[in-house]
Formats: sequence, structure tokens, C-alpha cells
Amino acid sequence: MLISKLTRRNFVALTAAAGAMTALPSSAFALNDAQAKALINKAVADINKVISSGKSLDRMIKDFEKIFVKYGDVSIIARSALGPDARGLSKSQLNAYTKAFQGYISRKYGKRFNEFVGGKVEVTGGRPVKSFYEVNAKVTLRGQKPFQVNFLVSDKSGKNKFFDLIIEGISLRLSEKAEIGAMLDRRKGDINGLIQDLKKAG
Repeated sequence: MLISKLTRRNFVALTAAAGAMTALPSSAFALNDAQAKALINKAVADINKVISSGKSLDRMIKDFEKIFVKYGDVSIIARSALGPDARGLSKSQLNAYTKAFQGYISRKYGKRFNEFVGGKVEVTGGRPVKSFYEVNAKVTLRGQKPFQVNFLVSDKSGKNKFFDLIIEGISLRLSEKAEIGAMLDRRKGDINGLIQDLKKAG
């Protein structure tokens, strides 16, 4: 069961790269249901294209990083994963951390591409929740029962982006917060050390 859940989390993270949710401003409702669904449909199409491309794993990971940046609100996800410590960073540190986090996520989940060849993701619905949209999808992997994934989408950054993925009730963003927190603890709170670790992790 644990292996199954980890596999599911890895797949959904790929489509990114997903409890408590960041409060977003009411302006996020400039986004509508059709736009939120369209964003996720495009993200899924791009991911499926990479999976079936036949490219080497290294090239697939690079493609995944581009997709993650294109459709994901990387800044919000990265800051959320770091938590309160993000507020004390200088601008240069925050930029360096965000870039390192972006590469870490891409490598960590991009390495699992080959496991998901033949997988299928279908958008099944969507609804407004507070000040963002939740887009529901059904994920089918070979040899497994379909399961649900919820993409949380907003336009807080000025563009329509997803800022979290909920896999069977488990937030990808919060899962990564635990991972980053553990890495920072090992560095005894040294942000620059964490950034160097993230550049090699994944």
C-alpha cells in the first residue's frame, strides 16, 4: 500500500512536479472554470508528449523542468515548502533558493518518467474553492486502479498557474515542506547550505 501511494505521488508530481492551503487574494477569481481546466489539460498534454517522446531520461527531465515552470507557480510552491524561513531571505538568496528548488523538483520526479509510460490523466471537473479553483482529474496507471488528483489553480502571480496538487487527500506542497524542513534541519538552519544541497538533490 505504501509503495502504491508513493508511486501515485510521484506520478502526480510529474504533472507538475502536490490539507492546509495558502490563502490567496480575492482577485484570483478573475480566473474562471474554463480557464482553470484549460490550463491543466494543456499541462497534461505536454507531460504525455514528453513521456511518449522516446527521448533520453536527461532530456526528459529538462523538458519536465520547462513544463513545471510554464504551468506551476514555482515561486509560491518554493516559498511554501521553505515556510517561515523564506521571509528572512535576501532577494538574491530567495532567487537562488527558488532556482535550486525548481531543479530539485524536476530531477526528483523527472527521474520517474519511464515508470509512467502508458499512463492516462483525464480532467473530470472543477469548482471554485475560496479564492482559487480546484480542477479534478482521474489518473490511470498500468496495472493500478484509477485514483483522483486535484490541481489547485490561481492567477495570483498574474498568470494562470497551479500552486498545489492533492493526491488522494495528500498535498504535494506540504509533503515537500516536510522534505525541505528536514534538509534545512540537517544544515542547522543554514539557508546557503540548503541551496547547495538542493542543487545536488533529486
